[in-house]
Amino acid sequence: MGTESFRDKVVIITGASSGIGEALACHLAKEGAFLALAARSGERLETVAAECRRLGAKAVSVPTDVSDEGQCKALVASALNTYGRIDALVNNAGFAVGARFDNLSSLSLFVEVLNTNFLGSVYCTYYALPHLKETRGRVVAVSSVAARIPFPYFSSYTASKYAMAGFFDVIRMELDGSGVSVTTIYPDFVATRFSANVRDADGRPRGQNARGYSRRTMTAQECARRIAKAAVARRREVTLSTRGRLAPWIMLLAPGVVDKTARKVARKPPST
Repeated sequence: MGTESFRDKVVIITGASSGIGEALACHLAKEGAFLALAARSGERLETVAAECRRLGAKAVSVPTDVSDEGQCKALVASALNTYGRIDALVNNAGFAVGARFDNLSSLSLFVEVLNTNFLGSVYCTYYALPHLKETRGRVVAVSSVAARIPFPYFSSYTASKYAMAGFFDVIRMELDGSGVSVTTIYPDFVATRFSANVRDADGRPRGQNARGYSRRTMTAQECARRIAKAAVARRREVTLSTRGRLAPWIMLLAPGVVDKTARKVARKPPST
């Protein structure tokens, strides 16, 4: 089954102003989806919405900070007011802080990551769920390989993605028989601006200190294609790398190997 199943379907995508969210919006736009796009950057978000309309979709931009419960409620209401229903929710918004936990001057950044990555997905799901039950719709949670392989220097990001994985596993079980599917995606490194936007211990984007990508790194477009395919098929979960699929098994048999590998893969951030 192809992504034609999203034609004329109303899809909310958070974190849609860049990266995976932007790529997914454009991917579904080509299939004629009705899109409600959310992100904090209103200007950039409208640029993406305009591109989606150019590609043949109906698309509205709804500036939203998903860490604010009221704004998540308003996002769902806006989609309903615009299109009359909701067929899918993609929880994709998120960011990371790259710093040793003991170098944080306070817990404010840690809490901000949890509020955005984890609670943002909880808020959006809570308010969208009654309407998704009416359409027997889909919930998609974009977690991370960090929920499979804990990365040093990314304690808040890793915690938020573990929390997402557990939350959506529970919601999937609770929704059994409702007609609503829950698909969790575990991407590995994807070639986007995400790494450049990782904040240091003082909350500053790392910019030029960002991780470099190789030609083998998955593109945002390929990641979007796989997310759409998994959502259409109502897959339980999809891990988008071999190491992500193997890590849980290796952790059972030789947890020290995973620790060693994670320390090697993670780039040590600035000490500030």
